[in-house]
Amino acid sequence: MRKRRTLVLVMSLLAMLLLAACGSKDSSDKDSSETEKEKDVFRVGMEAGYPPFNWTQLDDSNGGVKLEGNAEYAGGYDVEIAKRIAEGLGKELVIVKTEWDGLVPSLESGKIDAITAGMSPTEERKKSIDFSENYYTSNFVMIVKKGGPYEGATSIQDFSGAKITGQLNTSHYGVIDQINGVKKQPASDNFSAMRVALESGVIDGYVSERPEGISATSANDHFAMVEFTDGFVADEEETAVAVGLKKGSGLADQINEILSGISEEERQEIMDAAIKNQPAAQ
Repeated sequence: MRKRRTLVLVMSLLAMLLLAACGSKDSSDKDSSETEKEKDVFRVGMEAGYPPFNWTQLDDSNGGVKLEGNAEYAGGYDVEIAKRIAEGLGKELVIVKTEWDGLVPSLESGKIDAITAGMSPTEERKKSIDFSENYYTSNFVMIVKKGGPYEGATSIQDFSGAKITGQLNTSHYGVIDQINGVKKQPASDNFSAMRVALESGVIDGYVSERPEGISATSANDHFAMVEFTDGFVADEEETAVAVGLKKGSGLADQINEILSGISEEERQEIMDAAIKNQPAAQ
C-alpha cells in the first residue's frame, strides 16, 4: 500500500515538473518573440503639436502615422523624415506622442529610440544626448497680430516694451533677452497655447522659426510673421534641426547615411507639402 502511494506521489511530482518545464519554455519563447519584434521597431518621440514639423490629426491622410496607444495620427515634416529613416534602417516606424520636456528623459530611459521633433542640437543638449547631422535649417521670426503695432517691425529692438514669449526650454525663449526693454513673459509649454495667447492679446508676439511662422499665418488670418533685417544673433546649431539619439546608441552613422540620401530640394519639397497639409485648427 505504501509503495503504491509512493509511486502515485512520484508520478504526480514528475507531471508537475513536466508542466512547469513546458510553461517555462512557452514563456521563454514568448519573451524571445517579443524581443525580436522590438528589434524590428524604430520608436520615435515627438510632441505632435509643432506644425509644420509635427502635428496631431484624426486619420492617416497625407501620410499620417498612427500614434502608439492613441486613436489619433501624427503628420508633418518630422514624420516624413522619420519614415525615411525607419525605412533605411529596415524597421517599422512607431511614433510616441510625448510632451516636449519629456522627450529627452524618454530617450535616456529607452522608451524611445530617437527624437524627431524640430529639436536643435545645442551644446547644452549634447551634454545629455547625441545628435545626427542636421536635417533642416531655418531662422528666427516673430509672430504678431496682423494690423497691430508690431507688424511692420524690421528690428528685434522694435519690440522694446512688448510682451514676448517662446517655448519652454528652447533657444526661441532664450534669444528674447537680446531685445532691450522687452517684457519677457513666462515660457509656454507648446505652440498651440502661444497662438491662443496671441489671439486673445495676452502677449504681443512669440518667437518661432520660419516654417512654424508660415504655418501659423496660414492657419490664422489674424496673424502676421515678422522677418527681420536686424534680427536675433544665434549660432547655426540653434536654428538647425537634427535627430536626437541616446548617448552611445551607435545609430548616428546609419542615420547620417540615410539623411545624406535626401537632397536639399527634396527636403524643401517635404516642408512645402507639410505647410500645405497642416490641419487648420493647429
